[in-house]
Amino acid sequence: MKEKFSIRLISTDEISDVTNWARLEGFSPGFDDVSIYRNTDKQGVWVGCLNNKPIGCIACIKYNLSYGFIGLFIVKKEFRNNGYGVKLWKHALDYLKNVNCIGLEAAPNRLNDYEKWGFKKSSLTNRWKSNGFKDLPLNNFYQDKYHSFKVVPGSQISSEAVLIYDSQREPSPRPHFLNDWLGNSFGNVSALVDNNGMCHGFGRIRPCVLQDNNQGWRIGPLLADTPPLAELLIRKLVGNLDSQILLDCSSLNPYANYLLSSLGFNEISRTYRMYKGPQPPCPMNQVYGLACLELG
Repeated sequence: MKEKFSIRLISTDEISDVTNWARLEGFSPGFDDVSIYRNTDKQGVWVGCLNNKPIGCIACIKYNLSYGFIGLFIVKKEFRNNGYGVKLWKHALDYLKNVNCIGLEAAPNRLNDYEKWGFKKSSLTNRWKSNGFKDLPLNNFYQDKYHSFKVVPGSQISSEAVLIYDSQREPSPRPHFLNDWLGNSFGNVSALVDNNGMCHGFGRIRPCVLQDNNQGWRIGPLLADTPPLAELLIRKLVGNLDSQILLDCSSLNPYANYLLSSLGFNEISRTYRMYKGPQPPCPMNQVYGLACLELG
């Protein structure tokens, strides 16, 4: 009997399987990332099924009518080259057909594939790795003294202050996603504040599952006014962790590579940000870490 392929919304009990697929692909997913993707857009995470058994997935998240993002695009290896991926892909494009701009993160060997669907390369994204506090220089790389700034736990700054800061540095407002992302029970959030309690940067570090099934950590998002302030945040987030730490950063930030390499991070891989439609104009020179490549 011919197997029937169908596409439907992911169910709660399938999240762990999709997380494991992402691990096997080397995505290093955070412990609860897929749940947050699903909650960001209730109609945005789908599984492709053979006879109702999931064999692939895709996230097509609609932030608003101006911006959407495609990620978490996986077909299990034993089911590839049968057209199932194309069907998932077309489903995502159809779901986002009324969105002005669609973004995605592409592996270098997939650039030509996505260009055929109207996506254009925008910028390089670097993945950086550290082995924890032992890789950090003993003393601050930047010697500037910032007596008027302090790093505080995320709970000590209002969510409104963080949302305002983020909205001025991201291509599209994302309050629903960011509230879920920063409020998730896995990981820790730190923020930079001045003596008046104003936000000058924030970041989150969360546990993730590495490809070898060991636990690591991922930093993201990471935003700060200046490189020295970004260093203060990184040191606070890393703390005394003694395990692999990953951070994804856009090449559009002209300061990031120098800062991260000076702090003992090593570049381990590259992907490319691509867009279909008019790219939202937004400077990236204060964005030192992307929240996650699966949701942009």
